Amino acid sequence: MRFTVRVDVTHLAGVLDPQGATVERSLPALGYDNVTNVSIAKTIRLALDAPSLDAARKQVDDMCERLLANPVIERYTVEIEPAA
Repeated sequence: MRFTVRVDVTHLAGVLDPQGATVERSLPALGYDNVTNVSIAKTIRLALDAPSLDAARKQVDDMCERLLANPVIERYTVEIEPAA
């Protein structure tokens, strides 16, 4: 079976996000004075062939723990759907 996968990777609470802080400091210069708590994250999309949804989830979790996210400073969420 083929699955479409979306992985969203964000910083853990309490971990500094220098890119988000830079964007947040810059927005008022563009007239956006009402924006706070800016966080920069990454989204990874991929297609995956696996025998089942459970097998796909296990593989994606392993990929996230080993490469796609740094579990020391980042958390991730996964969405998996059968490909159309």
